[in-house]
Amino acid sequence: MKTSDADMIQRLGRSNLYTDFKQAFGASTGLPLTLRPLEFWQLAHCGQPHESPLCALLEQTNRGCSSCLEAEQRAVDAARDRSATVRCFADLCHTAVAVKLGEHAIGYLVTGQAALDLPSKERFEAVARQLTDKGIRIGRKRLVHAYYHSKVLSPEQYAGLIRLLEIFSQQLSGIASRLMVQDAEAEPPMVRRARAYITAHQADRIDLDNVAKAMHVSTCYFCKIFKKATGLTFTEYLGRVRVEKVKTLLLNPHLRISEIAYGTGFQSLTHFNRVFREITGEAPTAFRDNRTSRSKEPPINRGTRVAAGEPS
Repeated sequence: MKTSDADMIQRLGRSNLYTDFKQAFGASTGLPLTLRPLEFWQLAHCGQPHESPLCALLEQTNRGCSSCLEAEQRAVDAARDRSATVRCFADLCHTAVAVKLGEHAIGYLVTGQAALDLPSKERFEAVARQLTDKGIRIGRKRLVHAYYHSKVLSPEQYAGLIRLLEIFSQQLSGIASRLMVQDAEAEPPMVRRARAYITAHQADRIDLDNVAKAMHVSTCYFCKIFKKATGLTFTEYLGRVRVEKVKTLLLNPHLRISEIAYGTGFQSLTHFNRVFREITGEAPTAFRDNRTSRSKEPPINRGTRVAAGEPS
């Protein structure tokens, strides 16, 4: 049976990779991080470590909670094709980065609740007026304390952490793709045999009729059972198997991309480039360059700007 997008995000969220990354991300940036599905009607970071004290304060009122939800959703809505950052009325950034399976988003990495400018009396008064206009009543002393304890990062630091999330989202997307290919626990024996056959012959010029014949069933019956069990058509599944092999081979700088394409069963470079981009979200050359450049990058030492002192 096909794994739903929400189920896939849930599985990724339980993985050691995500858990470890989230902990390291929070420790190094001081910001919260949430992996959320497409449909999500809760505040992403409510009650989590590193939640902004200002956001936590606003969430205690119905109107403040609605305003926070609206800002997070605006970031998600703008992040269909690339990462997106919006600012809420309190001048805090909210960022969403899509996790994709092929060309479509299955969930989002959400972070933020950070200011990119040092707090000031003028900015505080502007926030206080916004709260009054929205009918949000919070004691001034509590509001002052929360505002001046907001996390502050430089625009360069914030851009850097967004790039880290973009890289991590590609890793999660790759894992989702492999899970989709490898999920065979509850498959009919015929589908398991078909998957094994496809893996063994993925570099050959095989087609649907070949595989159905090898399984000793009609093409129509095979299509029906295979799609029901895997959630993918034969062509989609074969493309994913081949692309997973390609991704490994691209890490070898001595192999030409054309050599890899034909060696994994693709019959033309045009078809190869189209399928690879549909599944990974980037061109083969960009995929190779990104992985190669990242392996050569020196460690980045990032600091945190110190916020201006809270007024007495």
